[in-house]
Amino acid sequence: MIRLVVNGREKQFEAPPTVAALLESLGVRPDGVAVAVDRQVVPRSRYAEEQVQEGQQVEILRAVGGG
Repeated sequence: MIRLVVNGREKQFEAPPTVAALLESLGVRPDGVAVAVDRQVVPRSRYAEEQVQEGQQVEILRAVGGG
């Protein structure tokens, strides 16, 4: 079991997930969000291969329109 901090909340996973798998497990669609792992933005093109490790902090930010 590994622990990650996602948007300030601790989450547990059986194995280190990719960013894509993490988003899927949370029910978050990858379009319209930006993901940072330990304050480094992950390019959307790398979501399927970028693996998140024990103890890392993940921030998922949603784009919000307005003016």
